[in-house]
Amino acid sequence: MLLKELSSLASPLSAGQVDKLKQLTAELSAVQLAWVSGYLAATSEQGVAGVPQVAGSNEAGTEQVITILYGSQTGNGRGVATELAEKAQAQGYAVNLTSMGDYKTRQLKQESLLLLVVSTHGEGDAPDDAIELHKFLSSKRAPKLDNLNYSILALGDSSYEFFCQTGKDFDSRLSALGAKAITPIVECDVDYQEQAEQWQADVLEAVKPLVQSAGASVVSIASSQVATSNFTKQKPYTAELLVSQKLTGRDSDRDVRHVEIELGESGIQYQAGDALGVWFSNSQELVSELIEALELDENEQVTVSKESLALRDALTHKKELTQLYPGLVSGWAELSKNADLLTLSADKALTREFVNNHQVADLVRLYPAKVTAEQFVGLLRGITPRLYSIASSQAEVESEVHLTVALVEDERDGVARFGGASQFLASAEEGQAVQVYVEPNNHFRLPENPDTPVIMVGPGTGVAPFRAFMQERAAQGVEGKAWLFFGNPHFEQDFLYQTEWQQYLQSGELSRIDLAFSRDQQHKVYVQHKLAEQGEQLWQWLEDGAHFYICGDAERMAKDVHQALLDVAVKFGHKTPEQAEQYLEGLRAAKRYQKDVY
Repeated sequence: MLLKELSSLASPLSAGQVDKLKQLTAELSAVQLAWVSGYLAATSEQGVAGVPQVAGSNEAGTEQVITILYGSQTGNGRGVATELAEKAQAQGYAVNLTSMGDYKTRQLKQESLLLLVVSTHGEGDAPDDAIELHKFLSSKRAPKLDNLNYSILALGDSSYEFFCQTGKDFDSRLSALGAKAITPIVECDVDYQEQAEQWQADVLEAVKPLVQSAGASVVSIASSQVATSNFTKQKPYTAELLVSQKLTGRDSDRDVRHVEIELGESGIQYQAGDALGVWFSNSQELVSELIEALELDENEQVTVSKESLALRDALTHKKELTQLYPGLVSGWAELSKNADLLTLSADKALTREFVNNHQVADLVRLYPAKVTAEQFVGLLRGITPRLYSIASSQAEVESEVHLTVALVEDERDGVARFGGASQFLASAEEGQAVQVYVEPNNHFRLPENPDTPVIMVGPGTGVAPFRAFMQERAAQGVEGKAWLFFGNPHFEQDFLYQTEWQQYLQSGELSRIDLAFSRDQQHKVYVQHKLAEQGEQLWQWLEDGAHFYICGDAERMAKDVHQALLDVAVKFGHKTPEQAEQYLEGLRAAKRYQKDVY
């Protein structure tokens, strides 16, 4: 029987109790409902008096729960939080594991023990699922939290100026509201696994005086929060690469690839909007260049995460060679004793600029130093997988997964430099093994109602998830309106998936497409200019309930598109700039304005 059909006649509850039950459950998320279900089952077996109490709690009968919240843009935070919940479960604690995006902020004042894992996105921004909680804690509506104990693991990238900023924000706000930190905040860089494991151990030790073991039977980790596949970042699937085909023309100044990967009998499932994590190996040419420049023996044994292996193997399969980070620059400055590099590494702004425009091999070449193999490997971060927006729907391609990959390519002082993963995929041959896993992105999804209009803005490789969207909609026979804005330098060389878009237009599955080829005329035209040109009709689509999606470059394109939307709201929605911002914020909160930017 559905709860909405429940009456006092069909249950042992009174009419008043039924009404209260309906009112309560209407306010709960799926995660909270799952927890309540487990709690009530445990209560019925043990009796209220048998349910453990929070130490120091003033409310008799309060369930003793560790609430674990995660705010995660790329899945790392969710992974760490899930590991923590499983370890807490193994120790017999009652756990409420949920995304910050699903958490009801009014529940915060009821918490006694809160463990947070949160990443920082872009330039100090909260990840999508943490935005509401972040805003709430910074607002006047945030309650006093004198009875709350908490701990925070912050994930970030030290290459960015505002390293772990979201975690720091949560820490300062919770403290200001009266909450007590049971362990100091831990700030993790890209290579976070060891620190995260230590934090998990420390925090579970720190909660012992605060929480009594409740027995694993009352632990509630909602199934929707747990990985839907046996294959994860830590345990990827070894798939087979089928195709790495160049999409751009021979005269294009960029190499963009359509990559097809066979998932075989893995049973891996993904949805349109998800990303594929790809582990890669560094090129042998780059590894050889570094070994020769440092005059090291490629067969010398080095230690990586307690594993002993040859230097060449470590540099090929274990260590990041194509991305610098500030700690490596400062460490190399100390080893080289180079006055210029020491000066550069002491200036955060100069260091960030250097990190963004150079690779490890450039650092070694520009500032020579005599180091041992162990010293060199010890300075390098571990390889981390790259995430690519999936460019296919399983309804269309079944056991395959497709990607749209731009080869990251640059030349410095006559030497070609490439991105690690993009070069790996661009140079891969048919049949090559590639280790992959699916990273769900629940903040980039097609509308639940298939008749809802969608507006998709995806210049360059940002068009990838919209190819997946269109395949999904076509497979479902959706007849709702769809509008694509696409841009790239040249129509003849860079119109990615041109034939497919034309077919969708002819079939009516794509209502319209607006193109911005920036270099085909004297003045540069980008997607934001096309949005402005179509402002009146764009506004009408939004007023008709359309969902708006952006995928691609976060630094410039996404900001320019956001500004174009604000301008449209002002010009055609007759709003003030402040009202326009509130309007877009309302769209975002209603999941009608979604971004997949990088």
